[in-house]
Amino acid sequence: MTYAYNQLIPFIETNIRTVFIHHFFADADKISDKDILLLVEQALDLEHPREWNWALMDYGVFVKATIGNASRASKHYAKQSAFEGSKRQVRGQVLKALHTRPRSRAELLNLIVDRRLESVLSDLLQEQLITETKVGISLG
Repeated sequence: MTYAYNQLIPFIETNIRTVFIHHFFADADKISDKDILLLVEQALDLEHPREWNWALMDYGVFVKATIGNASRASKHYAKQSAFEGSKRQVRGQVLKALHTRPRSRAELLNLIVDRRLESVLSDLLQEQLITETKVGISLG
């Protein structure tokens, strides 16, 4: 919602987690996302949430490259598998295909040839990132 509609929705992803752990929990271990989210909410840019989160994510990449991955101190840390060939990649392909206009299920099946597509569509529908109507499937 933040990126698609510039809505003020606090969220945590790995690079944002890295920034907040690095600056606020440097000597801690097993840090909860609940504790981090309280700080994320306080730090939000009320006028430019999309740009603020882009900057946080970019800064998190910089921190990881120059200092190390502070996210390892999170109790929610899990090493991600490679993106190439992953279900996350299929999710990205679906969202990219729907970025310009709604598409039929058959059209998506032709565009994205992957046996996990139905599962990905089901997940995205459940997460309300996409919707399905008679017109087709579109972004939430």
